[in-house]
Amino acid sequence: MIDDTLSHSTSGERAVLVAVRFSHYQKGEVEEHLTELAELAQTARAHVCRQVFQERQQPDRAYFIGRGKVDEIADILENDEANLVIFDDELSPAQARNLQKRLNVKVIDRTGLILDIFAQHAQTIEAKTQIELAQLNYLLPRLTRQWMHLSRQVGGIGTKGPGETQLETDRRLVRTRISRLKQKLREIERQQQTRRKNRDAFLRVALIGYTNAGKSTLMNALTRAGVTAEDKLFATLDTRVKRLMLDPVTPVLLSDTVGFIRKLPHQVVASFRTTLAEAREADILLHVIDASMPMVEDRIRVVLDLLKELKFKDQIVIPVFNKVDIVDDTQLMQRLHAEHPDAVFISAARHIGIDAIKKVLLNSIAEQFIIDEIKADYSHGSPDHLLRSWATILESRPEERYQYFKVKFHKNNRYRFEQLKKRFL
Repeated sequence: MIDDTLSHSTSGERAVLVAVRFSHYQKGEVEEHLTELAELAQTARAHVCRQVFQERQQPDRAYFIGRGKVDEIADILENDEANLVIFDDELSPAQARNLQKRLNVKVIDRTGLILDIFAQHAQTIEAKTQIELAQLNYLLPRLTRQWMHLSRQVGGIGTKGPGETQLETDRRLVRTRISRLKQKLREIERQQQTRRKNRDAFLRVALIGYTNAGKSTLMNALTRAGVTAEDKLFATLDTRVKRLMLDPVTPVLLSDTVGFIRKLPHQVVASFRTTLAEAREADILLHVIDASMPMVEDRIRVVLDLLKELKFKDQIVIPVFNKVDIVDDTQLMQRLHAEHPDAVFISAARHIGIDAIKKVLLNSIAEQFIIDEIKADYSHGSPDHLLRSWATILESRPEERYQYFKVKFHKNNRYRFEQLKKRFL
């Protein structure tokens, strides 16, 4: 099956995509997986020549796919002058080594492809550190492939020792670098924890969802944050936090972070824990869903399953169906409305439904805030500057002996309010 629509590549790499349909896959699922893999390849600036899939009960231990299919791919590579094979599933180091030796071209899997895309898009020190750590964890068990040239260069008796020595030296260097990167991420995490503590006065809302669902576009529509928003997978890797006024007296902190995807590499999950912490500690999650995508419920399930896997706490999760302006299937929209009665339906790009999101958030957080009063004795000064750092002053007026304040604050600041009240009596 040839796909001529993905011909924008400038990298010079011509790729053949390979997927296996196992018995537990639903009809059409593999085709969607291949379509997504093609989008990932395009994001990595590769030209997709051919898409190949095979039905199997279980992976072949040596090649993942059957040996006959390997020969078929070898013919495709020659006929289409392709120089790259990308598998939709993760290959073992031995499978990748065997395939590369048989096909005589570069062979990577979905994990390697995603890590390559992340490396291209990483901008901040944090993202670059996380990506390097994930790449090294992925590379470590595959280092034998990197040193196959030793036996070819020297050959014969006496080559095993030097080869083994070089390989072990390389592994030790990689492990040392991994240890340093982990320490660096721990330092970054401590800094982020301090920043988050300083923001405890505000209720936090995080945008989560499948990659390319429109989270960054929604972030821009709500806050004018200027976050990169492109029509490609993983355009955003870094967490951005912006203040959002839901109404004149209700500020929240809105964060946008890396998107999820099916078969998310465990190396990425482990390395990106500092980035995901912003969403994990949020009070409310806005689950942004691309309503225009086929098998939309499958993508919803992927995100919700990952939330469980990542041990997110029991936050309020509000479904937000985006891109409804380009959905022509009225039956689909009726079904989504019926199955998700609490959802918001929007078009972030066209600013449709933005006010509805603010209204839903206001309704959801009403019980999270407290309105109370404080009377500050003039002899103790004014608590005005102290209150403004973590509360909203709804009303303020001078009285005969006291300065009166009516304030609104997050329930997490109840103890802080009571202490302030005692101080200014």
